[in-house]
Amino acid sequence: MTWPDSMVQTCVVHLIRSSKRFVAYGDRKKVAAALKPVYTASSEDAALAELAASPLGARYPDTVAAWERVWERFTPFLAFPPALRRVIYTANSIKSLSYQLRKVTKNRGHFPSDAAAVKLLWLAICNIEDRRAAERAKETGLSTQQCRSRGRLVQGQVTNCWKQALAQLTAAYPDRINPYF
Repeated sequence: MTWPDSMVQTCVVHLIRSSKRFVAYGDRKKVAAALKPVYTASSEDAALAELAASPLGARYPDTVAAWERVWERFTPFLAFPPALRRVIYTANSIKSLSYQLRKVTKNRGHFPSDAAAVKLLWLAICNIEDRRAAERAKETGLSTQQCRSRGRLVQGQVTNCWKQALAQLTAAYPDRINPYF
């Protein structure tokens, strides 16, 4: 295994989307509101109790079944403190970066060395952030509702409470994070 100490969890945003797949359009906001106590629960037992107590089972059993099918991949998320959960509940920024890096490497057959591949990927990340920074610079001074550019991918502008989350990650995994500070 490449990352033996890694923990795999499902993306909560994608889980919510998949659980609303068979929900009537007019009820989607209500279903999302009914699911919030499940993914904001303080523990796995509390989340399971919230899911069982949810009124969704009677009207939308497929929604509850979607959560039950991936429960083992969802529960690692509940082990983290609330500030850290706000940072890791979605994988969209990771998927976006991965997609853009695949576009850069897709047309190259091979690299002369590992260093060449790393250099290309680093330059691509810098380019991605430069383009997004230029989009943000155009909107300096505008209100959030008027802004059209996406948030920072690399620097984490959109993620609230990032410093608290980083402190919690450092406390939880000191041997993995401290060497990089």
